[in-house]
Amino acid sequence: MLLACGGCAKHAAPAWQGYLEGEFVYVAAPLAGQLEALAVQKGGRVDAGAPLFALERSAELAAQAQAAARLADLRKGQRPTELAALEARFAQARATAELSGRELARQEKLFAAGAATADELDRARLTHDANLHAADQLAAELETARLGGRTDAIAAAEASLAQAGWGVAQKQQAAPCAGLVFDTLYRAGEFVPAGSPVVALLPPENIKVRFFVSEPDFAALRAGQAVVVSVAGHASPLAAHISYLSPQNEYTPPVLYNRDNRAKLVFMVEAVFSAADARDLHPGQPVDVTAGP
Repeated sequence: MLLACGGCAKHAAPAWQGYLEGEFVYVAAPLAGQLEALAVQKGGRVDAGAPLFALERSAELAAQAQAAARLADLRKGQRPTELAALEARFAQARATAELSGRELARQEKLFAAGAATADELDRARLTHDANLHAADQLAAELETARLGGRTDAIAAAEASLAQAGWGVAQKQQAAPCAGLVFDTLYRAGEFVPAGSPVVALLPPENIKVRFFVSEPDFAALRAGQAVVVSVAGHASPLAAHISYLSPQNEYTPPVLYNRDNRAKLVFMVEAVFSAADARDLHPGQPVDVTAGP
């Protein structure tokens, strides 16, 4: 009877040792500068879009103002006094052309009456044509002066202004996601090199459990499979699901070393929690993992 009862008893679910791991989001500025303000403290929590830090940006602001002034100058055209001088020259050219036109008409009548030579008529015609061309040239110059800079020059100035604005914006960084301020790597007043992280964030969804299973247990696990994680200090186990199974085996990590599993090969498995369950978890905590129902 005892043997029969023993054969009918359920086998205990396998249990594996592991620990919590966090994938941090390191927030940096692509430009260098002195840290002017640090808006968060280590251990605090921030929402997505909350300001994190600001670097000194006087040079970037000056470059932005210079680019804006250059663009405005190109769009204005020439100064009013220069336009007035061109307008006066154009009016004079028109008057000269009108006068030469009258002289041409007079020479044509005289030539028809036999009182003027062909040479005098040609000279009057050429003079009038030259005066008309001079007036047309000044009209074109006046129109160009009113237009301002060339289209390509204005486009280049607009690009310079956009680049300067980007530089100003990059000196202030906001949180790309909500999470815990895991660490602050600089203090106000220190110089921060370009691309050097200033704040390390830990979003709840980036906390996972990493555990190691033997080869027989590994063969039964699948991606997306539910597991139960027991964490010290939590009244009840937490639900998680497997997100990654390592394709390579490895030796038992020293932290999990004991007399029963030494010299055995194991496979690393990772599982993730819901954001709500992971909010108060901390990387490095040891855990026990069992297969879910």
